[in-house]
Amino acid sequence: MNHDELTYRIAFASIRGMGYDLGRKLLEVIPCERDFFEMTEGQLKRLTGSNSKIQEKGYRLECLEKAKREVDFVIEKNIQVTYFTDSDFPVRLAQASDAPILLYSTGDCDMNAAHIVSIVGTRHITEYGRRFCDKFVSELADLLPGTVIVSGLAYGVDICAHRASMKYGLPTIGVQARGLNKIYPSNHRNDAARIVHQGGRIVSDYTSQDEIHKGNFVARNRIIAALSDCTIVVESADKGGALITANIATSYNRDVFAVPGRINDEYSKGCNRLIKNNQAGLITSATDLLDAMGWESTVEKSENRELELFPQLNEEESVIVNLLKQKGDTHVNMLAETLGWPVYKIMSTLVELECRGLIMTLPGCRYSLAIK
Repeated sequence: MNHDELTYRIAFASIRGMGYDLGRKLLEVIPCERDFFEMTEGQLKRLTGSNSKIQEKGYRLECLEKAKREVDFVIEKNIQVTYFTDSDFPVRLAQASDAPILLYSTGDCDMNAAHIVSIVGTRHITEYGRRFCDKFVSELADLLPGTVIVSGLAYGVDICAHRASMKYGLPTIGVQARGLNKIYPSNHRNDAARIVHQGGRIVSDYTSQDEIHKGNFVARNRIIAALSDCTIVVESADKGGALITANIATSYNRDVFAVPGRINDEYSKGCNRLIKNNQAGLITSATDLLDAMGWESTVEKSENRELELFPQLNEEESVIVNLLKQKGDTHVNMLAETLGWPVYKIMSTLVELECRGLIMTLPGCRYSLAIK
């Protein structure tokens, strides 16, 4: 793609209200994007049959100037630009009438993989939700290797889903609510880098010049829902962004599932209501998902998961792992007291085990095995 063509595509995509359906209809009657920007206001008005901001010559020129600046950023940072007429544009996304017609991304994850699942939920994830995410993604990695996990890089359920995906070797896509010039939230920059390094992808439909605001997050949610075969809500209060994503997924005729919780738990109320109102299927495991979606497992589940989880441990790591197997959730001070080791030695070993995905950190400086 040459420089000018990329500029006009970016400008065309940045027109307010430009979605998949409108873009397709316009290009059915206009030879190319350049012609759209060179048409007079009268020509566009006759074409669309109504008054609209997109007909204003000044507005279109503003979009074009912005696009010229964006091309410089895209080239400098080696950002991939996927346009809705490209052969590798996500097929699932193209089925949504309000889908963006252009995506900016970095990474190599296939956005047209055979199985893509979005996992969403509250920013205030509980230990119940964290354990479900870890267990579910672990099971899914066993049953359907290569399944792509999509989420929004946010705190809580989102980042837990991304981290579990990386931990168990599944590619994951993080959909940003702002341009790729910065990772939001900034605390997840290292996670974003790991996602790309481990075969995932960071995606956005915003330019590097777009300001971040509340509306971006709802708009981002439509991409999360549309990229996927189904959406799983892990935890949600009675109101929240995850429920918006579930509603959007339903509007796209995608399957929605929710993890049930206790009736008095604040962050299970949304999930329980989805299930109660038949807006989501009840899900407790990856096997439930495969059964509901009619997907066939591609491998037999290992009969010795423990051998897979704890390969090649050194002496110190083996001692801590065995102790956590015996005691369960344990405070770091109790580990130090039981083993008679200095805390710094305990902490360095715990950090190494956590980086390898073998243990997990709990609130209050407590640790447990990732899979029990």
